[in-house]
Amino acid sequence: MHFSRITSPADPRLDDYRNVLDPELIRRRGIFVAEGRLVVRRLLTESALPARSVMVTEAAHASMADVLATRPDLPVYVVSSSVMDSIAGFNIHRGCLAIGERPREARWEEVFRLKPEATLQPDATTIVVLERVGNADNVGGVFRNAAAFGAGAVLLDRASADPLYRKAIRTSMGAALLVPFARAEPWPDVLHQLRERGFATVALTPAPSAATLQATVAAAGGRPAALVLGHEGEGLSQAALDACEHHARIPIASRVDSLNVAAAAAIALYAFAGPRP
Repeated sequence: MHFSRITSPADPRLDDYRNVLDPELIRRRGIFVAEGRLVVRRLLTESALPARSVMVTEAAHASMADVLATRPDLPVYVVSSSVMDSIAGFNIHRGCLAIGERPREARWEEVFRLKPEATLQPDATTIVVLERVGNADNVGGVFRNAAAFGAGAVLLDRASADPLYRKAIRTSMGAALLVPFARAEPWPDVLHQLRERGFATVALTPAPSAATLQATVAAAGGRPAALVLGHEGEGLSQAALDACEHHARIPIASRVDSLNVAAAAAIALYAFAGPRP
């Protein structure tokens, strides 16, 4: 295993780890930050996204020795906790960060390996589509649920948070590094295009006029479903609602107006893509 012990926070080998609290700066540099031992393990062993380097404390180095030994090509920087916190700008509780290389932005058809005018393959799966979901923790939670229930992809409009932002990756427990995603453009025309490709487009809404989720699963008739969820406070825009074939609500107690978007995604994914009796 190739590793270097570094004692100075000024060492230029650590430059990728500077200012990781600034998401726009990290994005412009074409990289992302994976935080925590479990997430870094997933990056190194399960993700198709390339890792550039790992920075660990002595304790994390010992804990991660097995997976790091499988990547002799990867620079590993061993530092003290104080050096790590100084470089990163915040307290890294688990003593482990990695830098990955951000992929180029893909068209949404590419996550299905489709040509621009192709139809869906028979084995296409349920996907999640997000509109204006701006909280990185919510986006991360949606990705974790998407991975748990076997969703084929997550599509996001431009107003939704970056799935490769550090907090989104951490909340997803690394699922954002595994589940294919793309920006849903042009919005909301992509919803019409999904329907033309064979998806049942399902807007999740608490509106009393919407059919129940159970009834909507039946109405979809076994087709792949695009589950469309919106802004944490305002829900889906009228344009998105108008573009969807089905409107579905999750029945809840009257004293609660709506569910957290990640929780709603989990319930809907289970209904459409989860185990069947």
